Amino acid sequence: MKINTNTWNKIRYTLYTPGYDLIAQYLRDSRKKSIDSLEIESGDKVLIIGAGTGLDLEFLPSDCDIIATDITPSMIDGIKKRNKVLNLKVQAMVMDGQALNFGNNMFDKIILHLIISVIPDPIACIKEAERVLKSGGQIVVYDKFVPKDRKVSSIRKIANVFTNFLFSDITRSFESIILNSGLTILSDKDADFNGNFRLIKMTK
Repeated sequence: MKINTNTWNKIRYTLYTPGYDLIAQYLRDSRKKSIDSLEIESGDKVLIIGAGTGLDLEFLPSDCDIIATDITPSMIDGIKKRNKVLNLKVQAMVMDGQALNFGNNMFDKIILHLIISVIPDPIACIKEAERVLKSGGQIVVYDKFVPKDRKVSSIRKIANVFTNFLFSDITRSFESIILNSGLTILSDKDADFNGNFRLIKMTK
């Protein structure tokens, strides 16, 4: 039986919604660094895939156009509630990051924070992000991956049985995922938890 499915993600993240912000706040500084690296300009069209409750919104300028998507309706409700305070130009939509309902070459900047290790098919997600990104546009990824040039350890594989059920896959290799796209890596920096989290910026 496949545990990591969109149905299971909807169920578990609906349950996690009330406490999501409290836990995710610990990663606030890295979220900000990631978004700052995009150098978002006035009028840019920005897409956040797997936006959760909208914790990235506070780091975005008020003069860009934002679409925030998530597979979980309760998370989208959280985005709308958050934006009542921030008052940004945000459209929040329930959407599958593996099959985006957007045309090609629509967005200047795309944010993928803590989604590549959660979504059932990370390759499909990266391909979709690439498809809807404009030529010359940029994507930032902030997530947990197997450290570069390392194999997945036996301990990590065993731990993943539990983490993949509870919140995310900890055995994914970003290098294997990105091979399936035409994106170019601009920067790749170690972030939290001794480099198990990374900040990656790419362009099309």
